[in-house]
Amino acid sequence: MKDKLIPVAVLTGIVLIWQCVCLLELVPGYMLPAPTEVIRAFVKDFSLLMQHTGYTVVEALTGLGVGILLGLAVAVLMDRSNFIYKGFYPILVISQTIPTIAIAPLLVLWLGYDMLPKIVLVVITSFFPITVGLLEGFKSADKDTIALMRCMGAREWDVFKYVKLPQAAGSFFSGLKISATYAMVGAVISEWLGGFYGLGVYMVRVKKSYAFDKMFAVIFLICLVSLLLMKVVDWIQRFSMPWVNKGRKMEE
Repeated sequence: MKDKLIPVAVLTGIVLIWQCVCLLELVPGYMLPAPTEVIRAFVKDFSLLMQHTGYTVVEALTGLGVGILLGLAVAVLMDRSNFIYKGFYPILVISQTIPTIAIAPLLVLWLGYDMLPKIVLVVITSFFPITVGLLEGFKSADKDTIALMRCMGAREWDVFKYVKLPQAAGSFFSGLKISATYAMVGAVISEWLGGFYGLGVYMVRVKKSYAFDKMFAVIFLICLVSLLLMKVVDWIQRFSMPWVNKGRKMEE
């Protein structure tokens, strides 16, 4: 219980210091709005923010879902074929060195201003951690157990299902937590460069009107949604990996 109170206390202290800085006018109000002003802006535009949030979340979840399927397929192929692994793994690494902000304009140019280019960008940014996590999990599977199963006549699907997949589950969910945050960031960045709805579009509009209180409100909303997505992934992990929960309870 004390471990959970520590971050809450630290966050509360930061907000109080922020409020004091604004009240004492140590920083101009147009540069740093007070927390009370941010909350007021959030309440005032709540219905509009929820509308834009729904659009961005749909983009993020759709892209994340496609990224999971693509990451799983690529990881399985690279695990089964050493030729594919050596040929495509460097390409995967190189693809992650390209800044997201550089890819987004091209996707908008090629695919238009609707939801499709946003989803594609989310897929590009989210599938890599999942692929790497699964691949490392597959590679770390116990070689003796695999050899024993094959000697007993087990099929490759059985080896994958009972040895490699459970071994890779922990790495998969670790990568999924990272991808969940990347999904929201990727969706918002793509919306900056064109669109009709979404939190990124909302941010561009309020920035042009110099409404920085609303700007801070949407930033905190993006952080909150990202944290909720990570929490959902954690719940799914606890449900999917009950043996880990038993180990945690024994340690406690």
